[in-house]
Amino acid sequence: MRTKERWDYLRRSLKLGSDILIRGRLDFAFDLMPFNVAHMSLARRLNLIRSAANLAYRRLQPWSWPTHMQIELANYCNLKCRVCPTGLGKLNRPPKAMDTALFERLINEVGPYLMTASLWGWGEPLLHPQLCDILRIAQKQGMATLISTNGQNLSDENVLKALVDYPPTYLIVALDGITDETNSLFRVGAKVDKALSGVHRLVRMRAQKGSKLPIVHLRYIVMKHNEHELPYLPKFAAENEFDIMTIRTLSIIDAPEETHHNLLPSSERYQAYGYENNKRVSRTDFMCEMAFTFPTVFADGTVVACDQDCRAQQPYGSLADGSSFADIWWSRRASEIRKTIRDNPSKFSFCKNCPFRDRPISTCSVEFLDLRK
Repeated sequence: MRTKERWDYLRRSLKLGSDILIRGRLDFAFDLMPFNVAHMSLARRLNLIRSAANLAYRRLQPWSWPTHMQIELANYCNLKCRVCPTGLGKLNRPPKAMDTALFERLINEVGPYLMTASLWGWGEPLLHPQLCDILRIAQKQGMATLISTNGQNLSDENVLKALVDYPPTYLIVALDGITDETNSLFRVGAKVDKALSGVHRLVRMRAQKGSKLPIVHLRYIVMKHNEHELPYLPKFAAENEFDIMTIRTLSIIDAPEETHHNLLPSSERYQAYGYENNKRVSRTDFMCEMAFTFPTVFADGTVVACDQDCRAQQPYGSLADGSSFADIWWSRRASEIRKTIRDNPSKFSFCKNCPFRDRPISTCSVEFLDLRK
């Protein structure tokens, strides 16, 4: 969290506290996506207050359960994106879909406290063979859920049925080009029509059921080869029945920064970082929240501080051995990793290349457009 963002948060804290504790509601944005949460349980309300207080201290054993969680449904993919460790074959974790029983155990334990659950990681989540069961389990806990997909199997009947019967709050469809020629330069192997035909069918099925969910979200990462398409993007999104769209900057993953330089757009507005003499400007006002509020659970049950530890170099622990999430979250091992992240983050390569550390703002998206208005 940046210094200015921290002060803005503190100025709003009294109203936030009143809304959360008394009214049981919270309006917030998550990567520019709006959420309006009402009728929160007492457990969720108290956890939010504890989490907010903990951010002021960065206690190595947090006062709260996580408020957000990333859950990797599968760590394999049908594309070979140019900077993704999965697509490049550098993930160094065996291909795996999360066991449904493990997912249910995790959600039953942590779900009552979560505001959001992001159901993807370093793989394509719609490839999970029991997607319907996963979404059904997640829906029981009442937190907002998000899925991000490349859309390549969005027309699969089982996938569509799962998304309509147990809809996530947001379905993010990642397209980085409005033509195959542009999109496949980054998302190698992707076909735009595959994604769009799935979106059209999903919207029709959603309407037949009389539901507003999932909210279908076009996400577009701006790079050198596709920034010329930006003026045409709102019309493209509207014509293809997306509800909202966001424009996103390219994140540095745990890899040498040079691998991303040839992808940087010319417009500074769409560059994730500032540069001087072709070298990234390092900021000093960043304080990590992820290790204290937003952990990731990988497909095999490994718990890490955040999804940027894509190779699970510094695991908190594993649910696969029968441990509860509480055992892992408040363990000595987790405290030691948080201490390094808080006090000496350059020791971990995934912190050194953190996609949030040197950004001017603590989000990867820079523009939001609601196409329903």
